[in-house]
Amino acid sequence: MRITKSVTFIAKEGSEAKMRELLTAMVEPSKIEDGCIFYDIFQYENNPRKFMAVESWRDEVALDGHKASAHYAVYKSSYEPYCEHKYSDELEILG
Repeated sequence: MRITKSVTFIAKEGSEAKMRELLTAMVEPSKIEDGCIFYDIFQYENNPRKFMAVESWRDEVALDGHKASAHYAVYKSSYEPYCEHKYSDELEILG
């Protein structure tokens, strides 16, 4: 079952560049992971503090592999000082 997620990050005032750096560092290594269908980061033009990560994975096993990766560990241990708020939506797609 394919899993598609969107995760929204609101950077702390003055932390937009660091937030962008941390999030974009996830893109290329995530895209080459087994089971990654789509992975990209977007920054809102009308609110430069707001970012959205959109990712789609073949199945739960692929998503779990992503969460066990070294680049995910770096992101998880680094983003909180620069992030004011984070929330996500997950959609499971049959097929």
